[in-house]
Amino acid sequence: MFDAIKKFISPSANPDIEKAFAYQNTYLPTLWLLGKTGAGKSSLIQTITGDSDVEVGNGFEPCTMTSHAYSYPKATPLLRFLDTRGLSEANYDPTEDIDVSAQQGHALLIIAKAEEPEQRDVINALKKIKKQGSIKQILIVHTAVKQLSVDEQIKTVQYNQQQLEKTWGNEIPYVEVDFELANGDTFGISTLKDQLTELLPIIQQFNNEQQHAGTESANFQKLKTEVLWYAGSAGAADAIPAVGLVAVPSIQAKMLHSLANQYGITWDKRAFGEFISTLGSGFALQYASKLGIRQLVKLIPAYGQTVGSASAAVISFASTYAIGRAACKYMYHKSKGETVSNKDMQDIYKDALANIKEVAKSETR
Repeated sequence: MFDAIKKFISPSANPDIEKAFAYQNTYLPTLWLLGKTGAGKSSLIQTITGDSDVEVGNGFEPCTMTSHAYSYPKATPLLRFLDTRGLSEANYDPTEDIDVSAQQGHALLIIAKAEEPEQRDVINALKKIKKQGSIKQILIVHTAVKQLSVDEQIKTVQYNQQQLEKTWGNEIPYVEVDFELANGDTFGISTLKDQLTELLPIIQQFNNEQQHAGTESANFQKLKTEVLWYAGSAGAADAIPAVGLVAVPSIQAKMLHSLANQYGITWDKRAFGEFISTLGSGFALQYASKLGIRQLVKLIPAYGQTVGSASAAVISFASTYAIGRAACKYMYHKSKGETVSNKDMQDIYKDALANIKEVAKSETR
């Protein structure tokens, strides 16, 4: 079991790591955007990611015969957007798009501009999607609602909502938004983010409007997506039979080396030993023991391939994130020539573990 700790310190070339990275990229949580051109899909993506340069068509790559996909962030992707290009084609077949969006935590977002009651192409596509029966999570986003008078807004939103719900056969949750008002303000964005977070918890991690307690916390936000990416890779490794025991510590080690480079500190056995000691005397033993037990459980016929693998993936995702969060705090203070108390380190590790739990579950299901 202590081989895991050795790999934790010094990552080696390991083909299983590449398998985990590839697996994670294949099963990224996907938001499938269904809407007419000009409905506000680019604005929605910018709102979710906080990146004003992201646009539908800019950076999107062919994914299926009729759709393009964009993974964000580009270098360490955590979320994929799927945009249907063949929506207006009479012979549009959504089967491939459904397969892509349903590979992991998925959601279908119908983007409907309030002033456009003509939604025939969207409705025709929705009929085919409904017939397939694979999509369970769905949200209607009514856009540009404040470009109309109050009476017109109520009337047009209600009309579009009713015709889409009639097609789907059930009530569909919805939000009303306006991404750009005349005074440069917005409308309904917080409600939109709340609704999207319920569909895919990872979206909450893109919220750049959080208030940070101090410089260290603010600095972590800049590295958060990278830590989450490594966490996703560790979870993916544990979802692949007979890979986790070797790959998870190696992935975590690569994360620690990468973070150390960004904080400008040397990451060696001494630094690693100091870091581990701040997490408590039993951390290393517990880490190695739990990792070994998780891999043994995965070998149990039937149970290990379902419940065992799923549980192991959640634990590896969450623990990798917590290790990364704690490491950032340790490295920040070390780069300043400061010390940090063991209690503070253990508290931040435990808090990170608890706060990422729901995200870990949704990312590894």
